[in-house]
Amino acid sequence: MSSSRMPALFLGHGSPMNVLEDNVYTRAWRHLGDTLPRPKAVVVISAHWFTRGTGVTAMESPKTIHDFGGFPQALYDTHYPAPGSPELAQHLVDLLAPAPVALDKEAWGFDHGSWGVLIKMYPDADIPMVQLSIDSTKPPVWHLEMGRKLARLRDEGIMVIASGNVVHNLRTARWHGENTPYPWATSFNEFVKANLNWQGDAQAHPLVNYLEHEGGQLSNPTPDHYLPLLYVLGMWDGQEPITLPVDGIEMGSLSMLSVQIG
Repeated sequence: MSSSRMPALFLGHGSPMNVLEDNVYTRAWRHLGDTLPRPKAVVVISAHWFTRGTGVTAMESPKTIHDFGGFPQALYDTHYPAPGSPELAQHLVDLLAPAPVALDKEAWGFDHGSWGVLIKMYPDADIPMVQLSIDSTKPPVWHLEMGRKLARLRDEGIMVIASGNVVHNLRTARWHGENTPYPWATSFNEFVKANLNWQGDAQAHPLVNYLEHEGGQLSNPTPDHYLPLLYVLGMWDGQEPITLPVDGIEMGSLSMLSVQIG
C-alpha cells in the first residue's frame, strides 16, 4: 500500500439540516477535512442520484441541487460551487469499463447527499469534484465490485466519498420527541460495524447479503442509502485499518455511522 494513498470514506449524511447545524456529526466531517491529506479531486457517490444505468457529472461548473422540501430558506440559499472535472469524469468512464458510464453534461449536479457533507469537510469549495450515480438495476455485489475498480483512484491522489445511511427508514422515524433507537435499527447498525472487515468471497459477504439480517428490510426498505457503503468496502485492501469517525442513530431509525478505510 502506498504511504500516500488516499483514504476512502462512507459518511452517514442524515438530514439536510446538517448543512446549517453544528453538531457531533458535522464536527466529525469537518475534522476529517482538517486532518486527512488534501485530495487533488473528489469522487462522490450519493444515495440521492439513484438511476437506471450509471452516470457521472461531466460539466465544468455543476449546479447545487436542493433536492428536498419544507426546510428553512437559508438552506435553499446555500450553494456549493465546487468546480467539476470533465477530465476526471472521462477517467471514470475508462476505469469502470466495460460497465457503461454515461457522461452527464447538463442534467444533474451536486445533490444534498454530496454537497451537504462536502460543505463541512471543504467549506471553500475549491477542490474539483464529480458525482457518480448508483445503478438501481444491479445487485449489491455489483456495487462492491465497482468499488474495487475505483480503488485505483486512491493511489492517484483522488478521494472517494460515499454518502448514505446504513439505517434509513423515514416511515418509522420519530420526528418529534423521543429519539430512542428502535431495537432493530441498533441491531442492524451493530451488524454492519461487526462485518466491515469481513474477508472472503464477495458473493458471501454478510454486508452484500444484508437483507438476510433480521433487521435488514426494516433498516433499508429501499437500497439507495445503503449501497454507497459497498463502494467503499470494495476499496479496502484487506489490511488497512477501518475506523469509525462518528456513530449514532437519530430519530430512532436513521444511522449516522461513518466509515473510514485507510
